[in-house]
Formats: sequence, C-alpha cells, structure tokens
Amino acid sequence: MSSTSITRQESDHLGTVEIAAQALYGVNTWRGSQNLAFSGRQLKDEPEFARAFAQCKLAAAYANRDHGVIDARVAGAIEKACEELIAGQHAQWLVVDIMEGSGGTSTNMNFNEVIANRAQQHLGGQLGKYDMVHPNDHVNRSQSTNDVYPSAMKIAVYGRLHTVAGEIELLSKSLEAKAAEFADVLHLGRTCMQDAQPMYLGQAFGGFASLTRRLAASLRQVQSQLLDLPLGGTAIGTGLGSPPGYKSAVFSHLARITGADFQPAENPFDGMQNMDVFSRISAELRTAATSIARIASDLIVQSSGPVGGLGEITLPPVQAGSSIMPGKVNPVVAMGMVQVGFAVVGNDVCVAQAVQAGQLEINHFEPAVLSRVSDSISLLERGTRLFRQKCIDGLQADARRNESLALNSSAIATAFIPQFGYDAVAGRVHQSVAEGRSFIALMAQEGLINEKDSRELVRQAAKVVPTNA
Repeated sequence: MSSTSITRQESDHLGTVEIAAQALYGVNTWRGSQNLAFSGRQLKDEPEFARAFAQCKLAAAYANRDHGVIDARVAGAIEKACEELIAGQHAQWLVVDIMEGSGGTSTNMNFNEVIANRAQQHLGGQLGKYDMVHPNDHVNRSQSTNDVYPSAMKIAVYGRLHTVAGEIELLSKSLEAKAAEFADVLHLGRTCMQDAQPMYLGQAFGGFASLTRRLAASLRQVQSQLLDLPLGGTAIGTGLGSPPGYKSAVFSHLARITGADFQPAENPFDGMQNMDVFSRISAELRTAATSIARIASDLIVQSSGPVGGLGEITLPPVQAGSSIMPGKVNPVVAMGMVQVGFAVVGNDVCVAQAVQAGQLEINHFEPAVLSRVSDSISLLERGTRLFRQKCIDGLQADARRNESLALNSSAIATAFIPQFGYDAVAGRVHQSVAEGRSFIALMAQEGLINEKDSRELVRQAAKVVPTNA
C-alpha cells in the first residue's frame, strides 16, 4: 500500500495492523498506544524528555558511525531526524502514554520508529518499509530500552531542576525585598498559635527568604547526582551488543550535544539496577513544595479577616472569593500553593514505591517515576512562580495593626523575668488577660514600667540578641 493511501499496513509477529499513511510511527508504537494508554498523557506532552531521548539516539548514531556498525549515509539521515525531534518537530507522532507498562520498551520503539521513518524520508524511501533505515538494526543499534530510557530521564530532569531551582531563587529575592520593606514593622511573634515575644515582621520574612535560598541550594546539589548515566550498558550493564569503544564514543558525543558533563556510571550494574537518585530528587522536591506551602499557610493566617481575623497583612485581591457572600476575597493563591504541597507529597510516595519495586538487573517501573517526578517539577515550578507573582510581590503589611497587637499583648513579659522572676511575671500576665487590658498597662499601673516608654522597650526586646564573638 503506497504512502499516499489513507492507511498503510505494518506487520510484526503478532499480525498486521492498519496505520495512518502519513504517521511516522510504526506497528510497535501503534500497539503500545492502543494497549497502554493509562494516564492520557503522551510522550509529546513531555517535551524535555522527548528532547533528551532524541539526544541519546543522536549520540548513539554518531558512535555507531565512528565504529563502522552503521554507514555514514544512514547515520546522516538519523542525525537529521534526531535534530528535528530535538528542535520540537514531529511531536504529534510521539503517542505512547507516559505511564505505559512495558518498562519503557514502547517508548523506546516510538522514538526508534519515528526516527527511522523520518530518516527513510530523508533518503527518499517509503514510510514503514524500513529498507534503508530500520528502527532496531540502525536507530537502536548498540542500545537497549534499559540503558537509553533511564539516561534520557536523567538528562531531562537535570535540565528541569535548573529551571525550578531558579524559580525558587526568584521567590527568595522577592521575600528578601519584603523583609527589607517590613524591617521596622513591629510584630507579635507567636508559638503554638499563642502570643509569644515581640519581633519585627521583616524578621519573619527574612526567615522565609533564608528557607527558600536553602531549598534552591539543595535542589542544585542533588541535581549533580544526575550526571552519571547507564548509557552504553545495553540490556543489563555488560554492554553486550555494542562494539568495543562504543561507550566512550557515545559519551563524548553526548557531552557535545547536551553541553553537560554526563559520565558513565561508576559501576554499570549499579547504574542499571538502581534509581535511588530519583528518591532523593523526589524528596527534595517534596521538601521544597511543603516548605513553601508552609510559608503560604502562615500568610493565610496572618491575612485572615478583614475584621474577625489577625489582619496583619493584606494579600493581593486577585479574584472574588464567594458566589454568595458579596465582596469576600479569599487567599486563593496561597491556598493553591498549599495544595501543591499536598500533591507533591503524594507523588513522592509513588516514586519511593516504584524505586523500591525494581527487580534484579533493572527497574521496569521507570515510567511511573518519570511521570511523578515530572509532575512534581511542573507543580513546583508553576506554583512557585504564581505564588511569587500573584501573592508575595503585591503583599502589604498593616503596620498599625501589627504594632497594636504587639503592644497590647504580653509579648514583652519575658524581658521582666530577670528582675521579677517567672512566677510573679506569669501572675501579671494571667491578671492582664482576666481583666481584659494590656500587660504593659498593668505593669505601668503598678509602677513597674513607664507606659510612655513601652513602645521603645518592646522595640528593643524585638531586636536579635547578639552572640558572643
């Protein structure tokens, strides 16, 4: 059947199937897309992974050409097809589901067939005939799903971690700016949701900024553990099926193609068997998401009101908050960030289980790991950006409200313990609460403090106690 027909036929040992005439994929991809569409997300929906896979195929084609196992003309056609995929072309033919259950084989064959068919076209051949460029004999030469798939995963996640760490660093800068803006805003510190000690609102935001700097640094640190790849190990780590010198050549070409210092795994069998690096990456993503969600949770509490809550800060009113209560505005962006934390925790549990479930020489649950890690990165990247742009950057503080709460609480009480003792001060705290008046006013009535100087006393108490040099 010619390529101008509506469909073409392709066969394997299971029989013959009808494929759209213009499709760049073949029978293996067709079966995988029909049998394994579990998530509804296809390879084309993961452009970074698709790009990384094509980069591995391109490096392999060069290495195979260098060692004479495929001729230069075939290698050149494969090169053109891979470069097109790397540039984002032909994505519509990457139709295998991300959560496919073949341990990555359907994914690998989807790329092999698309590259082979496109290379056929470059050489003037027919789609699906594979007489000039074969998916297995040429595109997959010296490779296995078992070494290419996890290598592409690492390459893709390596690049994406750089982006998400950058977003968290931008959030840190926004929080630093708010720390400077609120440096002189007296604030009531709380522990266990009860009045504790005086501080400045800028100090709280400085803590947030410090946290996010550490989160970004931790992501960048674990990112470096992705540089070791199992590429060249073929099916189980021995490299059987590849020519001598192939591994060195493929990594040399991959470094040039990607611009990153990817290296062979120190032990090829460890590199094939274990995915513990993704457990650590997933854990860092979980830690980052839940930590930023914890900041968002604080802001939800501090912005509560406007009358019946704390009302210490005001979040940007991005949209109406109720379909029945007129004028109500909810902290929707901060609430969304909290939900991001929930979702990333769930993804992390899945990754931990999938990493544990590897058996013998490989882990065939890599698609689940890829899917969940990718989702966590997307959630954290978008969530952090929205949280910064639509919540933090426009956040305002009510200095008068903050100061009033600090001055009218018992937050200053700790400063009087050295002079009067814990029990005496605690008694006056309880008395002030029972009588419904401020601790400072009670102390002033008893002649223990000059109420006019109370504001300065509270401000001095809120300063960070210097440490001994």
